[in-house]
Amino acid sequence: AWAELVALDTDTLAPLPEGVSDAQAATLPVAGLTALKALDIIGPVLSRRVLVTGASGGVGRFAIQLAKLAGAHVTAVSSSPERARGLSELGADEVIETLEPEGEEFDGIVEGVGGASLAAAIQRVASFGAIVCFASSDTTPVQFPTRAFFGRAPGARLHGLFLFAQLRHERSGTRDLGRLAELVADGRLDCSIDLEASWRQAAGAIEALMDRRIAGKAVLRVD
Repeated sequence: AWAELVALDTDTLAPLPEGVSDAQAATLPVAGLTALKALDIIGPVLSRRVLVTGASGGVGRFAIQLAKLAGAHVTAVSSSPERARGLSELGADEVIETLEPEGEEFDGIVEGVGGASLAAAIQRVASFGAIVCFASSDTTPVQFPTRAFFGRAPGARLHGLFLFAQLRHERSGTRDLGRLAELVADGRLDCSIDLEASWRQAAGAIEALMDRRIAGKAVLRVD
C-alpha cells in the first residue's frame, strides 16, 4: 500500500486530465469510486431523496456531491458537528447528527457505518429503494423486523458493496475513474483533501485518521 511502484491491470487506469493534481487523483480510486458505484447501484436519483451516513468521511463527501450533481435531495448524517463543517457547501440539503429508526423515507441510502445506523437505514428505506452498505465502523450485529421490512417497503434492496469485486465484475475501472477525473477537472467535484504530507509522516496520518481528526481525505506524497 505504501509502495513507490506497483503493477496494475490496464483496466484500472485512466488518463489524468489537465488541471487535476496528483494529490486530487490519489483520492479517486477508492473513496471516489466507492461513492460512484454506490450511486450507480441505487440507480437514477433525479428528484429523489438520498441519505448518506458517515457523511464527513472521504466516501461520504464524494457521495454527497455525486448525488447532488445527479439531481437528488441529499441528507447527510455526521455524528460530529466539527467534522460536518462544509457538508452543506458540498451539496447536502440537510445535515443531521443521528439517524433515527422512524421518520421520512429515502429512495437511496449510502451506508458506511453499520450497527444501529444500518438497522435504522433498513427501517427508513422507501419501497423499491436501495441501501448500499460499503463499510462498517460499528461491528455490532444488526437486527431488524424482517416481516416489517418487506411488508413496509416492498421491492427494497440491501446491497453489499466491496469495491474491488464490483470493479472486477463490471470491468469498469477505466471508464469510472475517467468520469470522476473529468468532474474534478471541470471544477464540479471537490476531493476534500484535509491533510497532504510526506509519506514519511504516514504513522501520524494514520493515527489522525483512526482518531477521526481528519474530515475528508489524507494524501501522502512519495518523496
